[in-house]
Amino acid sequence: MLHLRVITPSDRTDEVVLLIEKTVGTTHLVVLPGAARDPAGDVVMCDVAREAGDELLGRLRELGIDTTGSIAVESIDLSLSERADQAEADAPGEGADAVLWEQLTDATHEESTLSVTYLAFITLATMIAACGVVLDNAILIVGAMAVGPEFGPLAGLSTAIVRRRPRLALRALIALLVGFAAAMAVTVAFSLFMDAVDLFSEQQLRADRPNTGFIYAPDWFSFVVAVLAGIAGTLSLTSAKSGALVGVAISVTTIPAAANAAVALSYGDTKQTWGSTEQLLLNLLGIIVAGTATLLLQKWLWSRQRQGVGKL
Repeated sequence: MLHLRVITPSDRTDEVVLLIEKTVGTTHLVVLPGAARDPAGDVVMCDVAREAGDELLGRLRELGIDTTGSIAVESIDLSLSERADQAEADAPGEGADAVLWEQLTDATHEESTLSVTYLAFITLATMIAACGVVLDNAILIVGAMAVGPEFGPLAGLSTAIVRRRPRLALRALIALLVGFAAAMAVTVAFSLFMDAVDLFSEQQLRADRPNTGFIYAPDWFSFVVAVLAGIAGTLSLTSAKSGALVGVAISVTTIPAAANAAVALSYGDTKQTWGSTEQLLLNLLGIIVAGTATLLLQKWLWSRQRQGVGKL
């Protein structure tokens, strides 16, 4: 269930209340006349089944409530109410299959922002991965992949493509390009420093690395894994099962590939640099294609499901 808190101008309250009452899957309707001060107006609250939430939010935006008032949405972790149970039963479809497009767009917008924190995480993850590739340490590689924040912009780009939001697409693309470029540049300097203090060496990089050698040797399996990870990551976002994102993060070699490319570049190893760059681009492409296709399929399936319910 979702909890909606709407601030509406007093002259639009009746429309909002009527809309909520007519939406299947809503309950616990509360109206507080004159309770809002900034912006001034009435407060309308209700609970709505997740599968009915996107439709209700869309219609509230059609009324212009997002510009003349406010719409806030919260997830309800626990609701002990027979009315809530009935609302979920009445709503068409299953809550786990429903996509809240406004929530997804807002979440990916935030995750796609090129901020100091984002740059710090992607840079630190790349430097950790650099230690992992030189030492051929799989634990460091896994840790670096878990730290990396790059899935946010990738999901933002897929969402922007499906929702036709060019500004969000540009924001996500800038975060990806600038983020990886900055992280790799710092990692090149980090590699040179570690070499100067005898903690890195070219011999370690060129030696047989059974645990990390795959990073600069891309193949079709790299693309297949990236596609599967993109599907899983997108589903975890749309179904609010964010815990699955950790598994997605450690299943693709975006951060390690960038790190290996940076270390190899610091030693002038063009073969590993190019191979790692191919691995990076292959993984990024696979995730974007899979994420976009998954969102398009979810959109189509949900539309078909709602049409089928409407004909009953």
